[in-house]
Amino acid sequence: MHVVATAGHVDHGKSTLVKALTGTDPDRFAEEKARGLTIDLGFATTTLESGAVLSLVDVPGHVRFIKNMLAGVGAVDACLFVVAATEGWKPQSEEHLRILDLLGIHHGVIALTKVGQADRDLIDLARLEVEERVAETFLASSPIVETDAPSGIGLDVLRSNLGDLLAKAPAAIDRGRPRLWIDRSFSARGAGTVVTGTLTGGRLRVHDELAIHPKGSPVRIRSLENHYAEHEEMHSGSRCAVNLAGVAHDEVERGDVLVRTDQWHHTTVVDASLRILDRLDHPVSRRGAHLLYVGSGEHPVRVRILGPDALEPGTEGLVRLHLPQPLPLIPGDRFVLRESGRSETIGGGEILDIDPVERASRALPDRSVDRVVRERGWINADDLERLTGERRQPDVENWVVDPGVLHRALEEIRSAVDDAGPMGLNLAGLDPFRRAAADLLDDLVVEAGRLMPTKAVDPLTDHPFLATLAASPFAPPPPDGIERSELRELVRRGDVVETEGIFYAAEAIEAAGRLAARLLAEAPDGFTVSTFREAAGNTRRHTMPLLTHLDGTGVTRRRGDVRIAGPRLPKS
Repeated sequence: MHVVATAGHVDHGKSTLVKALTGTDPDRFAEEKARGLTIDLGFATTTLESGAVLSLVDVPGHVRFIKNMLAGVGAVDACLFVVAATEGWKPQSEEHLRILDLLGIHHGVIALTKVGQADRDLIDLARLEVEERVAETFLASSPIVETDAPSGIGLDVLRSNLGDLLAKAPAAIDRGRPRLWIDRSFSARGAGTVVTGTLTGGRLRVHDELAIHPKGSPVRIRSLENHYAEHEEMHSGSRCAVNLAGVAHDEVERGDVLVRTDQWHHTTVVDASLRILDRLDHPVSRRGAHLLYVGSGEHPVRVRILGPDALEPGTEGLVRLHLPQPLPLIPGDRFVLRESGRSETIGGGEILDIDPVERASRALPDRSVDRVVRERGWINADDLERLTGERRQPDVENWVVDPGVLHRALEEIRSAVDDAGPMGLNLAGLDPFRRAAADLLDDLVVEAGRLMPTKAVDPLTDHPFLATLAASPFAPPPPDGIERSELRELVRRGDVVETEGIFYAAEAIEAAGRLAARLLAEAPDGFTVSTFREAAGNTRRHTMPLLTHLDGTGVTRRRGDVRIAGPRLPKS
């Protein structure tokens, strides 16, 4: 499926030609029919002899409705450019051609209409003028088909050329990230809210849950329709009508966009390229009331020129655009910029960065993914895909990392390990990225939460304090002269147990549990503190912390003045 937009000056026969090709009158409103003037977008479809399905978006040609025209050409593959043989090239012919060029459309067919109302000389003159006007544009090699819709002249030839056009136009790309710029919202009897637009970037399915932005309203797809037929699934590149649950039709307007929220970065600041039309008679600066046309919407924006103070006609530069509301944009999106005060199209270009981090005075945006990574140092791979539209293989866990940043981080980790001494480096002191990056260092190993050289000897193995505790298990001496960091690590490992400020060897705690079991085997009704103290051969100062620990761990339970068996009492 391909979507083709008409373009051309007012009253050159665009709508009449669409009706002749498809059998559908694209003028939907009574006012349009009464005035013979297209005011808003119209839609029609036909199947060509090749079997290709052609969707046509008919746009208004009058300068007063340029906003509606721009809403219709934001997501099309190609154009049907219309020039009347009776009038030749006109102002809106020129503006529509420049707009299509700015939006990056590269394919088209030219229809020279109303040839039945012109003599041969006038037709030839109009053809020569069209050839001259499009000579330096994407339409330079496009066929010019002479047509007259009322009499049917040239319609078969035009259909054939449109078939060739669709065969050459690139197929819509499916990136698994659907986005539908809404160009129409209405309420259908018995169905509720219906929105229409051209689907790009991925597929939509019935029951999908999405959101309408910029408001962020959550919605669910009830049904999908294309060319008056319902479908369970719609593919990228399709014109489609989407029946939505969860939103009223008057809460949705042209320029809104339907997406899966978590797949997109919603931005209010973008860096972009901007090509200024050479026909302007003034430079473009930040001054003025500027309107951005992207997707199907019109948005007032503040413009900051990156570098010079202004861009001259016919030149191209870089700009930073500030939007009033967040939109789900992506590098590569094309836009048109108009100046509302002068009511003129001043240029257009391509969005390069949807989340600029450099100050405007230093920014040099382009579409390089490496630049985005370099400016951030390291970035989550999912975030990088949202910012660039490209998926990169992570370098560290789920992070994509600038090579220079990764190299420096690894050197910093090695240096920190060296400075930490024989105890090694506590991993908890590193940020998440460096903790993950440490796994890349084959010469380092993690032992008990500390990072140390692979061949390093554990300084706590056979620590002298352990031998001291083993020599007097139930009456341990205080840890005088022991480094506090070493003592904390021995406790963290479980080699030493602290209770009420007394440090016992882990084996002593186990032995105390066995002692309690033996005493209870001899006296099932319970034993006293004195009984335990005499059996342990220590003082009350050391007995009480031991019994408190046994009570706390379920080995024993206190009942009045005695200890009885707890659920975790070991065998005697």
